[in-house]
Amino acid sequence: MSNKFLQGRVAMVTGGASGMGKAMAMAFASAGADVAIGSLLAGAKKTEGEVVYLPGQGELDAAKAAIEEHGVRCLAMGLDVTSDDSVQAFYDAAVAAFGKVDILANAAGITAESTICGHSDAAWHRVIDVNLNGTYRAIKRALPGMMERGWGRVINIASTAASVGAVTSGAYSASKAGVVGLSRCVALEGAPRGVTCNAISPTWVDTSFGRDWMGGIAEDQEHRTGDEYIADVKAANPQGRLISPDEIGALALFLCQENARGLTMKT
Repeated sequence: MSNKFLQGRVAMVTGGASGMGKAMAMAFASAGADVAIGSLLAGAKKTEGEVVYLPGQGELDAAKAAIEEHGVRCLAMGLDVTSDDSVQAFYDAAVAAFGKVDILANAAGITAESTICGHSDAAWHRVIDVNLNGTYRAIKRALPGMMERGWGRVINIASTAASVGAVTSGAYSASKAGVVGLSRCVALEGAPRGVTCNAISPTWVDTSFGRDWMGGIAEDQEHRTGDEYIADVKAANPQGRLISPDEIGALALFLCQENARGLTMKT
């Protein structure tokens, strides 16, 4: 297989300016795909209690430049996955720029640390709206074209939290369990028409979002430093480390290969 096996394909990535989203976008570009990346940017209004990493315009521009170094085209723009209009505008811009969307990778995500008894309704709804509804909004727009053309890949970022809960991660765990369930349904819908759908469920990944989240848990709940918490997370991993975003990108890229067409979340 050519290392440019995605030449002629188009990838659309939410949360694509940083972390796992950027890693997947870079992986798709390395294989020849044109890429559209969208991200909520610094300065956007946040709900009290939410934990989120918001890159600035400079980081978005830098991600675009890094993708284009692979000799492909890149569209980069602001994106709010909680807004139907914003997601529609992102999808429309990708189609206008590149003609279609063959690969959709959903990486936009946030969390909020709270017990259920103490949870604010606003933070709960915000986490569900970004992580689950945002994934749905993007799929709803990209899936029909994939099915019409008889080829497509939908790749969603879930989490081990989808199946392993934590006392203060109710909203996050519920949202990611929803992403897993949604992925199974999309896989069934797309299967007869050449579209696969998979959810990648990593543990802690070494991203700005992940480090901010771990630091918040350490300081707010355990009254110690983020570095101490991260050291314990690494020690709990049998390999003694955090997962690299590039590993997520590599797995997403593998799922786009023709010999991965049988890998889809039907059950």
